[in-house]
Amino acid sequence: MQLLDGKFLSAQIKQEIAAEVAQIREQGGKIPHLVAILVGNKGASETYVASKMKNCEEVGMHSTLIRFDPSVSEAELLDKVREVNNNPDMDGLIVQLPLPDHISADRVMETIDPAKDVDGFHPINIGRMAKGLPAYISATPQGVLEMIKRYDIKTAGKHCVVVGRSQIVGLPMSILMQRNTYPGNCTVTLTHSRTQNLAEICRTADILVAALGKPEFVTADMVKEGAIVIDVGLERVPDASKKSGFALKGDVKFDEVAPKTSFITPVPGGVGLMTICSLMQNTLKAARKEIYP
Repeated sequence: MQLLDGKFLSAQIKQEIAAEVAQIREQGGKIPHLVAILVGNKGASETYVASKMKNCEEVGMHSTLIRFDPSVSEAELLDKVREVNNNPDMDGLIVQLPLPDHISADRVMETIDPAKDVDGFHPINIGRMAKGLPAYISATPQGVLEMIKRYDIKTAGKHCVVVGRSQIVGLPMSILMQRNTYPGNCTVTLTHSRTQNLAEICRTADILVAALGKPEFVTADMVKEGAIVIDVGLERVPDASKKSGFALKGDVKFDEVAPKTSFITPVPGGVGLMTICSLMQNTLKAARKEIYP
């Protein structure tokens, strides 16, 4: 069993991004600028956004955090999104999910300029990704692909089972893994909460991507010997032994699954760190106008 070490890889990628940003600065070019909009003050969202801002600072990028009370109207939020769209100094825009119930996440995502949609959630970017055209790819699936590439994991002809069909992770992951490229060329099975014989299907996977959002859902009896297991889950579970009062768990029961695998991601220290790197890579592309010249 070998760990797919997101901590090691993310440090490597951040060094590469920092070097590129430093070169832009030396040449008098425009420094990439990421804008994050945060509605409310939920602990998990606060943590995620703070981490994104901190990482931008570490690689020399500009970042701006725009905060709104949970009571903000949808119209006011959409006006702010359009304002960022029209600001040429701001290259990438993310709106942290989830949003309050009175705001349509779909409407917000559709209002973001596709050229600034560094989260890869806009329908145009999702459609372009599905067709194999240049696009901003959702940060988590892109981070998984980067991890597979950097560990030189063979994917062609493999059976990839994705557990979870979210538009942010599961669905794009299933599309990306079947494309005629590397990583890709897999035979893909997309499963979800209504799938019958789920454990049986998971046992056929050469590559198992767990993105269901249920702590420790995948157990040893669902994984075949030698499988590659990629755990996208990151949930807070109450734990009185921790100072914070909670522990971070993935969708995979790591201790019992790991011995059966050839590669596995830890939680924390796995896919989550790669997601933030992907976001910064997309912001760099946005500043360079690589996807939408």
